[in-house]
Parts: sequence; C-alpha cells; structure tokens
Amino acid sequence: MASDPARQARELWQALAPERWPLPPRQLPAGTVLVGGAVRDGLLGRLTAKPDLDLVVPVDAIALARSLGRRLGGSCVVLDPQRSIARLVLAGWTIDLARCAGGDLRADLGRRDFTVNAIALPLPATPAADGRAAAELQLIDPCGGISDLAAERIVAISEANLLDDPLRLLRGVRLACELEFTIAPGTWELLQRHRQRIDAVAGERVLAELERLARSSHGHQGLARALQAGLLQPWGAVGGDGRLLEILGPHRPGVCGLTPEEGAWALPLARLAAVLTGPALERLRASRRLQQRCQRLRRWRERLLEASGPANPPTLDILAEAERLELQRQLEEDLPALLLHLEGPGARRALERWRNPEDPLYHPRPPLDGRQLQRLLGLPPAPSWAA
Repeated sequence: MASDPARQARELWQALAPERWPLPPRQLPAGTVLVGGAVRDGLLGRLTAKPDLDLVVPVDAIALARSLGRRLGGSCVVLDPQRSIARLVLAGWTIDLARCAGGDLRADLGRRDFTVNAIALPLPATPAADGRAAAELQLIDPCGGISDLAAERIVAISEANLLDDPLRLLRGVRLACELEFTIAPGTWELLQRHRQRIDAVAGERVLAELERLARSSHGHQGLARALQAGLLQPWGAVGGDGRLLEILGPHRPGVCGLTPEEGAWALPLARLAAVLTGPALERLRASRRLQQRCQRLRRWRERLLEASGPANPPTLDILAEAERLELQRQLEEDLPALLLHLEGPGARRALERWRNPEDPLYHPRPPLDGRQLQRLLGLPPAPSWAA
C-alpha cells in the first residue's frame, strides 16, 4: 500500500474503476462515501471484477435505492427499515446503501465492527474521473484502519460495537481467515468472552458466515479458530478430531485428484460436515438438502474410520458389497467430498469411476423406468387433459 494518503486515495479510485459500475457515481447525492469491503480490498489489491459496493448517503437510503432501481432497471431489497438500509441489485452487482448514522461520517464509521472496515472514500464531486476529481479524493480513517491493514491485523473498534450485532464475533474470525490476518489479542479476548452472545443471532445469518468461511482458501483453519473461540458450540457444533479439519487444507483436492471445479464445492462441504452435526444444521435453519448431504458424509466417514481401525487409513474397499452399494447410492452426488478423507490409489480409482455417468456402481439406476415399462408392455400413454 502507498504511504502517501492522497496517493492511496487516487490509486484506490483508479482500481475501483467507477466507469464500470452499473450505478454511475454522478447519480448519487453529494456527500456519498464508499465504505467497507470494497475500500479495504482495494487498498489490499484484492478487488474482484464486481466488488460489493457499500455506500453511505446523506439522505433516506431506502427511497434512494427504490428510485435508482426504477431508473436503472434494478431491484431494491429493504434490509433495515429502522436504520434506512437497502440493497440495490443491478446488472449482477450488489450495492448496499445506508443513511449516515450518528450525525456525521466519523460517528458512522465509529459504529462499525473492525477498524479495517471503517475506512471511507468520499466520492468526488466532479462526475468524471479527471485530474480535478482525482485531486479531491481523500481517505477518511478515524479508527486507524489503514495502519491495521499494513500490520495485517483484525482489531475491534469497541466491545459495544461487537455486542450491537454478535454476528460480528464470528465475522472477525472469517475476516482474519479470508485476509490471512492475525486477530489482535484484545479482540481475541472479546470474541471468547462473549461467545455465548452469538446464540441470539438468527441461524440463517450464522450459517451464511460459516458457508463463506468454509469456502475461503484456509477455511479449515478458520473453522478450527471459531471452535477454539467457542463461537460454534452454542449452536451444537462439535470439534471432533482436529485432524478432520487439519487434512482439509487448500491443496487437499489436488492431492486427491479432484479438478479445481470439483474441489470448489467438495472442500467447503467436507469442512462443514466435519464440524456441523444434524441438530446444529437444523438449528442454523440449513436447507433440508444441506442437512442431508452433511449428515450422510458424517455417517460414511465415521463408518469407514470404524471399519478400517485406528492403525489403517480408511478405504472404500473395506466395505462389503451391499454396504458399498448403499454408500454409492447415498453419496452419488457428493462422493468427492468423502474422498478428501481417503488415501491411496483406491480413492483415485473411485474418483475416475464416479466421473463416468454410465458406471452402474457409482451411479446406480433402476433396471426399468416408467417409459421403458410402458413400451415393453405395449401400454397406451395416459390421457392428457386440456387445461
């Protein structure tokens, strides 16, 4: 990161490429500022092609989002009517708008979760990103977030801010994992001290954080850290054998022969199944499909460990034929997630057979379907009734 604040602001504005935004900055009211993840990630050089834009505006954000949605062809979702927060979904982008809280921008930033998320970039008054507009750019950093970015640490702004929304306790772990930052000792102590407070958060919100954590490159370490802080136990999660998470590092899919596309879904699923039991997933209001996928993975992983014994690595070949067929039937969709826990050439052979949709063991099908039976027996088709 550049050390000169004015230069930092100019480079950040250039990296954000506002000319590509589906919402032209000139259509926003004077005094609008960009905050949060886009500013943080821009300063770190981690911007995605379509960063989530969080904007603080000096007017009613809900009315503004609705007006912009009608004008630009997007959709508006009200997130918090009391605090005037809305989301504008436009051309594949997510743009959150919030009315400035606390009377002024510095007060608004002081109410946020972590210092690295409390850096603001006021949008230039000049619509075009010309030299004069660039000269107006400045970063506002009342909480020392830029220094903490440079030091690669996650620091809570205050204890009260964390308790204002206890999901922030888990978000701190997730941010540290995604950014590969350390958590400041004082902040870590707060996360542990108030771990029971996360039980008051809606399960859907907690699950969304956990899924995002599981998808991150070092999500296995992040989940282990969340367990260490005691943040998942109130929901019924279990630590289990630490090796179950330890083995699920970012390089594990490649070691097991999975393609990047297969690893992108199999690894997060295996990580979630390693820590979330059926009751925990139910309390977190996970979909029925996710509950079933994780429960089946847990069941078969434990069965293979039991069958192989403590001294031997688990393999599929240790199961009897009938049990093996049942495993393939239940895990027809998710076998790669189970193979992440297995060793040896047998796992790779199983993966190759799983990739063949015609393999009768790995993709079992009934010998006859309804249409085949109808044809073989010469049955006429059922009548179709006009609506």
